[in-house]
Amino acid sequence: MKGFEERLHRLEELSDQLRDTALPLDDAVQKFEEGVKLARSLERDLTRVERRVQILVNEPDAEGEKPVLELFPELNDLISDGE
Repeated sequence: MKGFEERLHRLEELSDQLRDTALPLDDAVQKFEEGVKLARSLERDLTRVERRVQILVNEPDAEGEKPVLELFPELNDLISDGE
């Protein structure tokens, strides 16, 4: 499978090609289908990376410490102060 950046570049190419009004309908549909598949695979990769980042950010610093279950817990204080 191609790397993330290669697939993203291909998706951008397809998007540019689909803007061409001279593109025959059958070709446009084929490019659209390829684009949808690429977009879905890129979205899966981003979701996987996001989960990894959340795990790393929420890892406890010390043994026995409970993990933080929110990505930005310090914002809770700002929100509760403003209410």
